[in-house]
Amino acid sequence: MTGATNTTTFRTAIVPAAGLGTRFLPTTKAVPKELLPVVDTPGIELVAAEAAEAGAQRLVIVTSPEKKSVVDYFDGKPELEDTLERKGKTALLEKVRRAPGLLDVEVAIQEQALGLGHAVAQAAPNLTETDDAVAVLLPDDLVLPTGVLTKMAEVRARHGGSVLCAFDIPKDQISPYGVFDVSDTDDADVKRVHGMVEKPAPEDAPSTYAAAGRYLLDRAIFDALGRIEPGSGGELQLTDAVALLIAEGHPVHVVVHRGGRHDLGNPGGFLRAAVDFALDDPEYGPSLREWLTERIGTSGS
Repeated sequence: MTGATNTTTFRTAIVPAAGLGTRFLPTTKAVPKELLPVVDTPGIELVAAEAAEAGAQRLVIVTSPEKKSVVDYFDGKPELEDTLERKGKTALLEKVRRAPGLLDVEVAIQEQALGLGHAVAQAAPNLTETDDAVAVLLPDDLVLPTGVLTKMAEVRARHGGSVLCAFDIPKDQISPYGVFDVSDTDDADVKRVHGMVEKPAPEDAPSTYAAAGRYLLDRAIFDALGRIEPGSGGELQLTDAVALLIAEGHPVHVVVHRGGRHDLGNPGGFLRAAVDFALDDPEYGPSLREWLTERIGTSGS
């Protein structure tokens, strides 16, 4: 990404993190959902690391006034770091310094939760004239392995416009998703988008390509967000703004990601992510695998 022109890359990533986390109550009365640890690393750090890996230099966290701790997490902690350094706890010191060293973090405040489009729009004042495109990463979605944003940037460099991430979902499981109406390109994993249908019945789905929580959006999205009408509950939907751009001839493509995904937005998905990450951890993995095998073996007795 380094050295690419401003029209083909991005330097700013936006992470909407203003939600109430109601599915994790009562924990989220005090601890923001985005700071719950996947093993020992909060989801917000995993997403920030993904953005930095793809070339982002700046992260704008869109959050509510009550969730300042999400942004504070990326601040340095000199006293803690000094203590760890004095005690020779080098590995812990590296972990503590990891998040603040990823990229520059700013905050944008969303006073009311009025939809994903509204959340993204709150980041507009944080942008500079060099931000021709921005990445949007939903912190509830872990897209594995990382790297899809880099491919999305390559597609934008080739085709222009905006690029979204999609998963190929079996048709009988497609109904909970936003589904893209697409046509092929010369790359089997890159599709031109002509429209989108929210939560269709399987027989009405225009394809099997469902939206995931990664977007690389042309700066024009902010103008479109200012021209769409709120939907139910007064919410501004990002997909409505993308649909408006498509209708006006703005090129939109999806990159079909062939890897995995974890949904951190509900306790069941969060637990699966934690187990998955823990099994790959050299410290916790072997004993956890042994315990799980024993536990599952005795669960029916």
